[in-house]
This record gives sequence, structure tokens and C-alpha cells, in this order.
Amino acid sequence: MIRRFKVSNFRCLENAELELSPEFNLIYGANASGKTSLLEALAYLGRGKSFRGATTTNLIRHGASEFVLFGETQTELRSQRIGVRNSKEGLEVRVDGSGDGGVAALAAALPLQVIDPEVHNLVAGGPELRRRFLDWVAFHVEHDHLEVWRRFRRALKQRNAALKARSSPAAIRSWNAEFVELSLALDDSRRRALEIASDSLGEYGLGLLGTELGFEYQQGWMKDKALDRSLEEGLERDLQLGSTQQGPHRADLKIRYDERQARKLVSRGQQKLLASAMILAATETAQTALERPLLLLLDDPAAELDADSLSRLLEAVLGLGCQVVATSLEKGALNIRGGSAMFHVEHGVVSPAKNT
Repeated sequence: MIRRFKVSNFRCLENAELELSPEFNLIYGANASGKTSLLEALAYLGRGKSFRGATTTNLIRHGASEFVLFGETQTELRSQRIGVRNSKEGLEVRVDGSGDGGVAALAAALPLQVIDPEVHNLVAGGPELRRRFLDWVAFHVEHDHLEVWRRFRRALKQRNAALKARSSPAAIRSWNAEFVELSLALDDSRRRALEIASDSLGEYGLGLLGTELGFEYQQGWMKDKALDRSLEEGLERDLQLGSTQQGPHRADLKIRYDERQARKLVSRGQQKLLASAMILAATETAQTALERPLLLLLDDPAAELDADSLSRLLEAVLGLGCQVVATSLEKGALNIRGGSAMFHVEHGVVSPAKNT
């Protein structure tokens, strides 16, 4: 969890410093006041990128040349100081003064998840978001996942380069053995992560939606055919398209709701609840593996939800035992009591508020 956070020249925030509660933190204020920017800055400190997909140029405050983020994290075993600086020259990361490890070091120091108004896309959007979701879980529960994922991405890039260059079939086949080996390792890691998270996924789905959820990992190539054979049979098509069409980079996590595909048959509000159930399950799974509370960011949790659905979501969030930072238009909108801190944002200025 993070106890102290400082932000300079990030979006509309010139300078802000927060002492955060280890339990629940509420940031409230009018629309366009800077609430979401503050949440985005917190997420950037743990991810090295914007959860809103913004570029560095759009994140740097108008008139400034860079933004700087700093935080102090605390667990039962250790405290860490983490920092991010970004400008036109590029991203600079520091964890306890060291630049080694890059963005992965940030994710290890400040593991976090986000539930925002676009979270429904985890259900309704393309498979890339669901692959990223599963890889996040695997990163925290499978020791070698990051290294396997990095090596696989390199192998994929090399094979694709050979395809784009219209290399000979023999030259392209020379990449297949390494590609297949790493694909199978990545596939195994994802499957184990999903198995570990399966109980939590079922429990949170039942709690938030009142129904059983099903999750099926689809590996990205025909399940009844070996990948090396699939690559061989698909070589001509790969050459035509200039990229590898089969492999774990084409995988998906299919979600079933009342035995139907959820992304096709549920409302946006239900999609948000379903996606939130997945995020909470992932958070619980990672917390259990890491044996420490994670940071959960809630951006306008009331959006798209009726009062009963919002109540169930907040009950599930509070029962998770993680550190929470949430935004709201009004101070009392989320009706949180005890162990909480409040902050008011107005025109990019952040002030502590009394919890009354």
C-alpha cells in the first residue's frame, strides 16, 4: 500500500501531496476538478503508463516540461520509495534510488488495479484487454511469468520481421522451435493463473451478479492441433498478412453468464459489475499470493450503477481488505465510515477534508 504520495505538473495538478489511509480514501469534487487526474497519477506511479491511454504530452501540465510522481509504500516487511519522471526525453523510474527493473519494478513495489467507467470494456471489448488481465494475475502468482512473456514477445517480433521481409520458408521455420517452446510456456502460465483465480472469480461473480460465471481460456490456435503443425499449415497465410496468426498473442478469455456469452447479452451496468467482479477476484488472488494488501483505485464507482448495485460493489470492495482510493462528485455519496481519509479537489488544488 502507499502511505505518502506527491505529484507535480501532472495534467491540471501543479503540486499536491497526500497522506493516505491504509484503508479507504475518498477524493471528491466537481467534474473536471482534477479527481480522475489524481487517480490516474497514482496508477501511473504503479504502472508507468496511463490507464486512460493518454500520451506523455497530454499528461504534462501546460507550460511544464515534465511531470514527477513520488510515493512511499509500506508492507509488514519493508518500506520503499518509488518515483517516476517523464518528459519528451522519456520515462525515468526509480525504486529505492535504483533505475534497474523498469516498469516491472514499479508493478512489484505498488501492485494495483483500477475500476473506472470504462471497465466494462474488459467484458465488451477485444481480447487484448482480457489477455492483459490474465497476464496481470500471472505476473503476481507465477514467478517466471514476466520473463517468459518478454522472451515470447521477442520471438514473436523476430518471426513477424521475417514474415514482413518475405523471407524464405526455411528462414521463417528457423524461428518456429523457439516460438513454440515459449508459446507453450506462456500458455501454461496463464492456465495456472486462471486455475488459481477460479474460486475467487466464481465468488465475486455470484456476489455482484447473483449468478454463476464461467471462464474458458482459448489458447490462440486450434485446441486439437499442435502449435508447430498449425504454424506449418498457416505459413502461406502468415506470409500474405506479414504476421503470425496463431499463438498465445491471439488468446482470449471467454466469459459465460447464464450459459451465454456475457459480452453480447448483458447491459452496460451488468458488464461493469461483471468486469468489477473479475478485477476484485484478481486483486484477491494477488493479495493471497503476495501476502499483503494491494491498492485498488475506484474512479466514479457510482457511474452506470443503481443504488443496490453500487451498495453490493462497495460491500465487496470493503470486504477485500485492500487499500482503496475512490473518487466521487459529493463528499457523502459513497457513505463510507471509519478508517478513512478524505480529500477535496478544486481547480487542480487538493486539500484534506474532515471525515464527518
